[in-house]
Amino acid sequence: MSTNITQNQSFPTPPVPDWEPPLPPTDLIFDDGEPLESNRHRIAMNVLIRSLQQAWSDRNDYFVGGNMFVYYSRTQVRNRDFREPDFFVALNVEGNRSRQGWVVWDEDGRYPDVIVELMSPSTRNVDMGEKKNLYEKVFKTRDYFVFDPFDPNSLQGWRLDVNFRYQPLVANEQGCLWCETLGFWLGTWEGTIDRETATWLRFYDHDGNLVFLPEEAAQQLAEAAHQRAETESQRAEAESQRAEAEHQRAERLAARLRELGENLQ
Repeated sequence: MSTNITQNQSFPTPPVPDWEPPLPPTDLIFDDGEPLESNRHRIAMNVLIRSLQQAWSDRNDYFVGGNMFVYYSRTQVRNRDFREPDFFVALNVEGNRSRQGWVVWDEDGRYPDVIVELMSPSTRNVDMGEKKNLYEKVFKTRDYFVFDPFDPNSLQGWRLDVNFRYQPLVANEQGCLWCETLGFWLGTWEGTIDRETATWLRFYDHDGNLVFLPEEAAQQLAEAAHQRAETESQRAEAESQRAEAEHQRAERLAARLRELGENLQ
């Protein structure tokens, strides 16, 4: 038996299943066991984190992290190409959610808005080259800064222009660089923190005032309260002396009148 197929005939098309994109990887590593370069690097990172948290203690629309993995592509995960900025800030995100790292596909595609890398001689070339290119071209991080805690003159920064290319920032007379995204200056400060004396990278407000760490803010409040108490004590003492002087004046006047034979009644 022969079968004739005409041009108008067509074979049934098998149903096409709905296409779904592959799920992002879930077997992520959040600790590579590598410590920071030095204890000073650890302190420097915590100074930036804790001072920003202190300055924005009334806000819950940001996340600040340090030495945390940032995952941004499956290729990166597959190649175990870890990226862990020493300090970063992401704005307009849920601030009170616990995070082991920053996973871009879990953050609605959001990348860090500000990154600071704390350099050392062994990381300087990577921080100034490979990482800078990554933050500019892939992350499109708006402000990027580098600083070596052992080199007070090493602070540099860049900001994305309208073409999404990094342009170097120019320091003010105090040597500070303006971070437009955070609304703070970044500059150096000499002092002792956690029993280590060094030149630290610190935040300054628009008027050039140091952004305090929590313990510094608490000390300032305590000193202000002590000063108010001292002022009140001095005011009370002055009032007491004034009252005593008035009493003595009245006593002298009364004695004088008695000498003159005046009836004080």
